[in-house]
Amino acid sequence: MKYLLQKLQYKLGPYYDVVIFAVTLFAANGLWKLTVSGEDHSPVVTWLGLDVSPVFGAVCHHVADAVYGFVHLFRDTVHQSGLRIWFDSGNGSMVAWGCSGIKQAWIWLALMLTSRGSWLRKLWYIPLGWLICHGFNILRISLISLFIEFHPEWFHMLHDYLFKYLFYGIMFLMWLLWIEKLNGNRHNVITS
Repeated sequence: MKYLLQKLQYKLGPYYDVVIFAVTLFAANGLWKLTVSGEDHSPVVTWLGLDVSPVFGAVCHHVADAVYGFVHLFRDTVHQSGLRIWFDSGNGSMVAWGCSGIKQAWIWLALMLTSRGSWLRKLWYIPLGWLICHGFNILRISLISLFIEFHPEWFHMLHDYLFKYLFYGIMFLMWLLWIEKLNGNRHNVITS
């Protein structure tokens, strides 16, 4: 197996890490979809048939509280009740379990576990990546909330497209920093 990986690494040359990134991203996302289930606004979430709702619920409440605190810095017209955040304008949203950031934390872990580099360095870089993902998730939901106060029709475009792909872009940039500068390998490109 090690020989096959080395041969593949040699043939792909400078594209090897990017191919591993793409395969890992799709595999981690696919594995998530196969093992985690629940309706968006349902309080019940299962993983491999086990009820993990309390974990998702706790993270969602933390995210909702953080979003409310952040948005309240800019708008005193914001209100919160549990996972629901709304404005005096009547517009608002709810932090569903899919917006907890747990999926992105899982994908980040998978990306780092399949990346080359020092395991000792991964011990600090993986949690740092989780913190960055968590912070971006709170910023993402806060910005969506601020925008939809007066433009609720923007919600799907911001949520389903713009910020979703920005999230993956940030993970890619963190991964790229790891591959190019932080992984502990002196020579990252395979040469003949």
